[in-house]
Amino acid sequence: MGMDQTSFPLPSPATRSAGLARLHAFLPRAGLTYAARRNEDALGHPHVSGLSPYLRHRLVTEAEVLSAVQSHYPTGADKFLAEVWWRTYWKGWLELRPGIWASYTQGLNAALNRVAVEAGLRLQWEAACGGATGIDAFDHWAQELVATGYMHNHARMWFASIWMFTLHLPWELGADFFLRHLMDGDPASNTLSWRWVAGLHTPGKTYLARPDNIARYTAGRFRPQGLATYASPLPMTSHPAPRAVPQGDDLPAGPAVLLITEEDLSPEFLLDAGLNPKAIAVLTASDARSPLATGPVATDFTDRAIKDCLHRLAAPNAPRFGKTELVALAEWAQATGAQAVVTPYAPIGPTARLLRDLDPLLLDRGMTLHRILRGHDRDAWPHATGGFFKFREGVMG
Repeated sequence: MGMDQTSFPLPSPATRSAGLARLHAFLPRAGLTYAARRNEDALGHPHVSGLSPYLRHRLVTEAEVLSAVQSHYPTGADKFLAEVWWRTYWKGWLELRPGIWASYTQGLNAALNRVAVEAGLRLQWEAACGGATGIDAFDHWAQELVATGYMHNHARMWFASIWMFTLHLPWELGADFFLRHLMDGDPASNTLSWRWVAGLHTPGKTYLARPDNIARYTAGRFRPQGLATYASPLPMTSHPAPRAVPQGDDLPAGPAVLLITEEDLSPEFLLDAGLNPKAIAVLTASDARSPLATGPVATDFTDRAIKDCLHRLAAPNAPRFGKTELVALAEWAQATGAQAVVTPYAPIGPTARLLRDLDPLLLDRGMTLHRILRGHDRDAWPHATGGFFKFREGVMG
């Protein structure tokens, strides 16, 4: 079924200035208007901020958004503020339980192995990813995601529910589909949101997509038939006990280089803290999100965001290194004469894994890796030991 792509929001400029402009343009609607209409999946998505790709790459930071909204609305913006805090909560919750990410990647590999040998599963999975299931709403969202790198948050819950409980596809394949195509694809938010719909985050609590709810919040554009009428929780094991909260590293005393990653493209906070890098490089992880190819829209947004960061740092020609070039990155750092590599802290996910692999390569060359944690994360993550509402009480005092 073909889709009118003009009904989809086109990717915005992937720059910090564009993100800040979007934030300030949205402020008048961040209060009661957002609370009343945020769940509506309307054409062009006029009732949401569109900030998530900027927040995911920290072109604009959570702290900046929270501060701007709270300054504009001393009261009345709780719903929007909660959505920003959810992003921090998911990161903190996964950071304290890295085994959940390891379990997801193992489950994904197992599911992809099944796809390779089970023709029926492969056909179902391909139809779901291609928007060819015959479920009109689901197919629209699948095609929207691939075409634009975006899907409304409420639609993501409906989509995940249909994927698991109506189509009976492995949840890891759906989470991977999102992570490969979303401009705001975040390992923590994405993985844990899928687990929440599946009943794996809050044990036994699943999310069921209902035709009348979809019709209500899509203004009658869709009322899919044949959806599951019951969402049985998926088999699960108990959550691991939280590990100690990461504290990050201190800035080194000696000469250092700055390493940019897609996890934090506003590294000026390190310069403000006194870092004077001898050189700058980039470690890219877009192709490490999945064993499969990352979608071009998501990759393009990340690439343009990195270019914007390098432009702001007056380092447009900084070398880039990918997941197979860690040795070359370590050799480059050594050749600069630096004693350390400094990078903003990367939460659990593909980038963190690459940094973990880079660490011993640097040590072999007499260098150290310093992962600097932002104060926002250091203050908030210790509260992510249980549910969201307990977390929010902790961070809001």
